[in-house]
Amino acid sequence: MNEQIRQIAERLKGLRDSLDLSIEETAVKCNKSPDAIELYESGEVDIPMSYLFDVAQVFGIDTSTFISGDEPKMKAYFLTRKGKGVSVERTKAYKYQALASGFINPKSEPLEVTVEPNTNPIYMNTHAGQEFNFVLEGRLQLRINNKDLILETGDSIYFDSSNPHGMKALDGKPVKFLAIII
Repeated sequence: MNEQIRQIAERLKGLRDSLDLSIEETAVKCNKSPDAIELYESGEVDIPMSYLFDVAQVFGIDTSTFISGDEPKMKAYFLTRKGKGVSVERTKAYKYQALASGFINPKSEPLEVTVEPNTNPIYMNTHAGQEFNFVLEGRLQLRINNKDLILETGDSIYFDSSNPHGMKALDGKPVKFLAIII
């Protein structure tokens, strides 16, 4: 697994250790199995962004702290220049740039997401809250509750992210979209 995933796993384990929680206690709080928690903390597997969002909400910390390892410091505003968001590439298919990583206690998590084309099945995930996606470039297949929607450049969607959802780039080209997790 790549170095970023290993570092995120270490931060997850460090948080759990600092709160003096067992794997089982963390599993109950985060609504996951103990085996999943152990696997995520191993650094050997991809850690879903939805899990990072859930852990951040449960323990009252910023998601970007897991991604970057830095604590946010800005209260009035935080400027992210083009291409300079805190980046994590979980797999070759997905790349995330956190766009508010330096802002303390954001009410939402804005991300620029790039999905590379691939032949894999759509990976479905869920997380608490709601999500807004706005397609910046390309065409995106979005599956929500087993319904497929095609979004083109300029299209947007707002949905309950506790419903199973997943994305896929179309036309053999990457798709880039703004995702705001609320």
